[in-house]
Amino acid sequence: MNVLCVIPARYASTRLPGKPLKDIAGKPMVCRVYDRAAQAGKVSDTLVATDDVRILNAVQEHGGRAMMTRKDHPTGTDRLAEVASAHPEADLIVNVQGDEPLIEPSLIDRLVDVFEEEPDLPMATVMTKITDEEEQRNPNNVKVVTNKDGYALYFSRSLLPYPRHAGCPVYKHIGIYAYRRDFLLRYAAMAPTPLENAESLEQLRALENGYRIKVVETEAQFVGVDTAEDLEKVNAIYRQL
Repeated sequence: MNVLCVIPARYASTRLPGKPLKDIAGKPMVCRVYDRAAQAGKVSDTLVATDDVRILNAVQEHGGRAMMTRKDHPTGTDRLAEVASAHPEADLIVNVQGDEPLIEPSLIDRLVDVFEEEPDLPMATVMTKITDEEEQRNPNNVKVVTNKDGYALYFSRSLLPYPRHAGCPVYKHIGIYAYRRDFLLRYAAMAPTPLENAESLEQLRALENGYRIKVVETEAQFVGVDTAEDLEKVNAIYRQL
């Protein structure tokens, strides 16, 4: 299976302008993400998709691959679909966010595994258990509930499930996706759906159109970089490494 790992990286960021180029232990963050993603054993190629020449140059100077994409894409899925259109050799597209410099290469491989196990699976993503009540209620943390076979039932910024009775765990959705290329191109062409618009969550478009999403559980800890405080936290982890 030909697996292309794509790292979308936009220069603009409301809370941390120029985020992909912020320094992490001597390298731009996007290069740290690239290095870790490229370590995945089942990835055939790794590529940064950007709309800014400064990011393109940084990745290429680092020895990585990057391509320019349009600036006017309304969603990240549309940017990913542009890359998929340019790479017909890819069977599977894995989307790793450019602000996840602690991404586990083994987790990317686990996502690829589920497509090898299920030949008709269109899409997969990741979740991790959260126990802190404040984190559970934070609308920036997207929650997911699945059926007994591990397929997504719903994603929400609200607390899921509602804790009428104790004992049911709460899972946070991690924004790492894998798609079969042909499905990704169809998915990007679908019209936005009511639940997608209500929650501002693109993955609901797939569920509303009747497609299955496999959700892989992981115990890996993620420190996405959205603020200067997050950046310092990640730098401290890299200094320990």
